[in-house]
Amino acid sequence: MAIFRAREVAQLTDVELTEQMSKLQLELIKHNGKVSAGGATENPGHIRELKRTIARLMTEQNHRRTA
Repeated sequence: MAIFRAREVAQLTDVELTEQMSKLQLELIKHNGKVSAGGATENPGHIRELKRTIARLMTEQNHRRTA
């Protein structure tokens, strides 16, 4: 899954924000499930990047709601 930067997130539409958010959250759940089951992820830094990207998307959504 692609990791979005703040500039890229700002260019997404509201529908795209929601779709990307759900895709990234699902991917994060899969990674966390794999780790909690005792497995190791191929790239541990990817979980951190997923969390940061989800936070960027949520920040943009909140910004649009207040603006």
